[in-house]
Amino acid sequence: MSDDLFYVTTPIYYMNGAPHIGHTYTNCIADTLTRYHRLRGEDVFFLTGSDEHGEKIFETADREGCTPQQLTDRYSALFRETWAQHDIQFDRFIRTTDEDHVRAVQHFLQRVHDAGAIEFREYEGNYCVGCERFLAERDMEDGLCRDHERAPEPRSEANYFFKMSESFGWLEQYLQDHPDFIRPERYRNEVLGMLREDAGLGDLCISRPKSRLDWGIELPFDSNYVCYVWFDALVNYLSGIGWPDAPDFSARWANAEHLIGKDILKPHGVFWPIMLHTIGLEPPRHLNVHGYWNVDERKVSKSLGNMVSPAAMDEKYGFEAFRYFLSREMSWGLDANFSEETLIARINSDLANNLGNFASRTLNMTARFADAQIPNPGPGEAPEEELREAFASAAREVDEHFDAMEIHRALEAVQRAIDAGNRYLEHREPWKAAKDPDRAHQVGTTLYTACEALRIATVLLSPCIPAKCDELWSRLGQPGSLAEQRLPEAARWGGVLVGASTTKGKPLFPRIATEDA
Repeated sequence: MSDDLFYVTTPIYYMNGAPHIGHTYTNCIADTLTRYHRLRGEDVFFLTGSDEHGEKIFETADREGCTPQQLTDRYSALFRETWAQHDIQFDRFIRTTDEDHVRAVQHFLQRVHDAGAIEFREYEGNYCVGCERFLAERDMEDGLCRDHERAPEPRSEANYFFKMSESFGWLEQYLQDHPDFIRPERYRNEVLGMLREDAGLGDLCISRPKSRLDWGIELPFDSNYVCYVWFDALVNYLSGIGWPDAPDFSARWANAEHLIGKDILKPHGVFWPIMLHTIGLEPPRHLNVHGYWNVDERKVSKSLGNMVSPAAMDEKYGFEAFRYFLSREMSWGLDANFSEETLIARINSDLANNLGNFASRTLNMTARFADAQIPNPGPGEAPEEELREAFASAAREVDEHFDAMEIHRALEAVQRAIDAGNRYLEHREPWKAAKDPDRAHQVGTTLYTACEALRIATVLLSPCIPAKCDELWSRLGQPGSLAEQRLPEAARWGGVLVGASTTKGKPLFPRIATEDA
């Protein structure tokens, strides 16, 4: 495994509705991880895309009076444009209708078939169109699918089955030997529970007869059937980086980080590792599982109709403020509640009152007391040393938290350091010291220290709020672009350019008025 490679994936999103807060959260986290690992000088690849086959697509297209291809073309373009408009910098947007993906899926299926892991048999059970699979009793509550709150349909069909259950023992042992493969740990334990429940899992039906559904990838060993949508979709993580032919595939795959929501834990935590094992590939490095975004105490989903639009949030609050809120508010692995009240509170507290206030005070006082140029510092004293250590600690914590998929804690660490910067200015009082002959010599050191703290905060926050940090970098008059900076050097104290011309500018994040204010 090469430590300078980083490969991050989001789920490929189902193309039967517009992007909502759940999609936006996962893609923002992936983009933030991408930017942070590029800051560390790593060779990064970020894959996202669209899942376009299956019965739900067929149903939606029929309801909207168009073909499945027309439907997926429209929604795929919408997703791609949404991410591009909001500066989500993916390296590839894969579609499951892409020719290279279709070839890869058929190659994968043939490999599994050749391994003797596919069997043709009759099956009867409760089928959920929303899940696109047969349900076990544990998947239902009061006769309804737990995830989609709709009654499954009784179906009897002859289909091809992936003999997944033969590898349950292998997967259980793999999870024991690699305790951090699925993180947080609660989801590893949940997968272990699935494997140990007698009624929970069996073999996986991986085909659909064309007589019922012809919208899918044809099985290479039987032209009368198409591939089950989940089996098709999971292979995108391989086809997206050139499997089976790309020369750098193995090195890239060894550094794969999957980001998923907990609703798709079973296919990623059970189906996928066993699929890979069957053809001789290792699982990804980590399966990183996040919780649900809830609105009115219910999971956000297209089927429940309680979506939050990224475009609407951008128009009202600015996308970077919304993006920051998502990253800061959700503890990775746990559910989080969305409301505009909590969004506004987070913007005001972290971005306007803390970061924005520190930036405004630092740049305004540099303009007022140092002719808008970063001054030479004199000898530092205890307050300067304390602030320097606060930012050194923040840089260490940010690195640790990013590696542990705790971006909310990384942002919290930077905010603590910025809060220390605001307290430092209150302690040094340069607006008073400038008028005091006994303290006037401290002003240059104070302003240099505040500008250097603001520079490091800008570097550390840039993966999460890149456009605002680019603006701050420019206002600080620093040479080159923020994208050219590299950690850990860029976060070390003493890097700010003395003599650089600074610009006050407008408030970075204006405070949002509330009825209580």
